[in-house]
Amino acid sequence: MSVADGEFDVLVLGAGSGGYACALRAAQLGLSVGLVEKGNLGGTCLHVGCIPTKALLHAAEVADSAREAAQFGVTATLDGIDMAGVNAYKDKVVDRLFKGLTGLIKSRGITVIQGSGTLTGPREVTVDGTAYTGKAVVLASGSYSKSLPGLEVDGEKVLTSEHALRLDRVPASAIVLGGGVIGCEFASVWKSFGSDVTIVEALPRLVAAEDEASSKALERAFRKRKIDFRTATSFKSVKVTDTGVAVTVEGAKDGESVIEAEVLLVAVGRGPSTDGLGYAEQGVAMDRGFVLADERCRTNVEDVYAVGDIVPGLQLAHRGFQQGIFVAEEIAGLDPRPVDESGIPRVTYSHPEIASVGLDEATARERHGDAVTTVTYDLGGNGKSQILQTQGFVKLVGLTDGPVLGVHMVGDRVGELIGEAQLIYNWEAHADDVAPLVHAHPTQNEALGEAHLALAGKPLHAHS
Repeated sequence: MSVADGEFDVLVLGAGSGGYACALRAAQLGLSVGLVEKGNLGGTCLHVGCIPTKALLHAAEVADSAREAAQFGVTATLDGIDMAGVNAYKDKVVDRLFKGLTGLIKSRGITVIQGSGTLTGPREVTVDGTAYTGKAVVLASGSYSKSLPGLEVDGEKVLTSEHALRLDRVPASAIVLGGGVIGCEFASVWKSFGSDVTIVEALPRLVAAEDEASSKALERAFRKRKIDFRTATSFKSVKVTDTGVAVTVEGAKDGESVIEAEVLLVAVGRGPSTDGLGYAEQGVAMDRGFVLADERCRTNVEDVYAVGDIVPGLQLAHRGFQQGIFVAEEIAGLDPRPVDESGIPRVTYSHPEIASVGLDEATARERHGDAVTTVTYDLGGNGKSQILQTQGFVKLVGLTDGPVLGVHMVGDRVGELIGEAQLIYNWEAHADDVAPLVHAHPTQNEALGEAHLALAGKPLHAHS
């Protein structure tokens, strides 16, 4: 049966990072591909996630540079934030990438099926009444911004991250419900733009998925920036007022209190977009809305795969992207290596940034006990970091006489260092393997080299 008859070698439901990567790689391998998408190619990451958020963060960095110019001997003033201009810049970045992706998809001969798709058979997806089949079906329907019971999002005063990206003004004050990656990034942006910001986090520390040392460093930096945060504090209720919102919270130590602000951002994580898509009805094993898949991204239904945010694990665009490539190669019979969850780099693009790969110290000690050793190299000894006027560290978690188990970094621009760090972790390198490598001077990458020198027992720019 030809593609024109609606049958494909690979039929992908969802054109976000995981879905479009799968489609591109499958087409590259000579397979016919149908790509179903109800919105725009690129999904959450390109349009209402990674890319526009990081554009805002860069605009925030520019604002901070203007505000702090005097310390570099530059005379400058920050007269304000023109959100129309900021949004125009952000949208231009998104539009350019979207056009590039659209052209790439077209050039590969991929059939884009526009509309809402539903799994209506083991290898069948129905889109607006028309059925399409695939020898293999890949579920890649992405995720949505979650809320809490009794918390009604109105898009004006009670916002999700999608609403926050479209704001046409800088709120005078904001409460951020959730101190994870999304919450800390928006708190950082709004503070740089001039807002008074309060973060409310139920867990004992900010970015609790990171190494405790990284969390503490971010908390110190946020205190210095006068970003208020209340950890171990639960949300009770919100009341919309004429001037904004009044949020009732309950702290483990402080008891119940009310915080008022112009807006409330709900940043309590993302849920899998699987409701009403027919997955469970077709026998696909599910758990709390997530699609269960093995390490080869296979569901319990033959020839049905799942990638990205709908699969339990890290909800990161680059995870879905790599899983999409993996599945395309798996379908093509190339026997690719599964994606190692621990080897996926993680970055929080706040000011300062947090970047990590591998195990945190607590997890490493749970698994390996006293065989674990750590070293922390302070960026105070790194020339480029001093030029940039940033503080932070590189922390290594390793096995004594064994490989590096984790790399954790805090500081401006450390997200750009994670590429080398993930190679070290994923190639199971020992400190002695990395220490002899020559790092260009002056760069922040030198901090990775210095940390490995220390882990190898020969620290240089460090006090003993």
